[in-house]
Amino acid sequence: MKLRVLVSLWEIHVRAQLFLAVALAISLCSVAVPAADKLTAIHSSQSMSQSMPWIAKEAGLFKKYNLDFDLVHIASSPTVTAAMLGGNAEVALTGGEGIIRAYVQGTADFVFIGGVKNILAHSLLAKPEIKRMEDLKGKRIGINRIGSNPHYFTVQVLRQAGVDTRDVQFIQAGGPLETMAALVAGNLDAAALAPPADARAVAAGFPMLIYGPELRLPYVAAAFVSRRPILGQRPQVIGQFMRVMAEAAKIQHTGKYLRLTDRKILDSSYDSEIKFLEPRLEIKPDGIQAILEEVAKVDPRAKQVKAEELIDRRYLDELHKSGLFAKLWDGKK
Repeated sequence: MKLRVLVSLWEIHVRAQLFLAVALAISLCSVAVPAADKLTAIHSSQSMSQSMPWIAKEAGLFKKYNLDFDLVHIASSPTVTAAMLGGNAEVALTGGEGIIRAYVQGTADFVFIGGVKNILAHSLLAKPEIKRMEDLKGKRIGINRIGSNPHYFTVQVLRQAGVDTRDVQFIQAGGPLETMAALVAGNLDAAALAPPADARAVAAGFPMLIYGPELRLPYVAAAFVSRRPILGQRPQVIGQFMRVMAEAAKIQHTGKYLRLTDRKILDSSYDSEIKFLEPRLEIKPDGIQAILEEVAKVDPRAKQVKAEELIDRRYLDELHKSGLFAKLWDGKK
């Protein structure tokens, strides 16, 4: 009887030790897997050049790199700038003019950390009866916002054609889809649109007056921007985000991730814009310089700013040195 009691006590002891060991192992495993880092980003346009964040979400890349990621859409670069200054996001994928204007005006902690599109790929579409740029005098031209990419593009092509910008009426429609809708509804005479909205407008009967990509105007049309304090406080989190974007760029250049059901428009949008996008997220100083020169016409302080001041290449350099770009592209592009 005593022997049976001792055996039972021993079994209880062994089981207790086993239970404790399993519990400890589970505890250690839970400690070893850190909570995902929270990151909020903004994108300013529902277009091919700004599609990488939601490509990454669909592909599960944020989970792969342990990021709890929120993506917010805010139309136009100036509005994005205000949102970032308000602390609503740590990183943005947006056009450069609003950011650069803020920098010139004294917000010197804005910084570009990568690029997607360094030229403007917009086009100017108009009613069929408008045949020449001169015909736009006195007409209503749709743009996103004053200071946005479409506004900058339209100003440049009007100047090249010798049309005074004071002779046209800029209508701030809010975004590309809203601009296209206003054009189709007859509330505009012309509109500056990028893919895929330009292809939709052509399909709706509005021919291209100016095909912008042929001009190859240097411009920070889509780039990743953050603020220097954030890079100092969360360098690893932003680094993980950029690795996600590097992998998303590979998917973007080898697959077609646009939420459109019209295959003709999808193919046209993809094929017309993809060749202008940067597979290795390069940000080019001449695109920043072009905006600085435009800003300098109304704010002389821009003449004292060098394009390189607004670029921090630490993450691009790390992506090269780590071999991730080489792994993704295997020596191509």
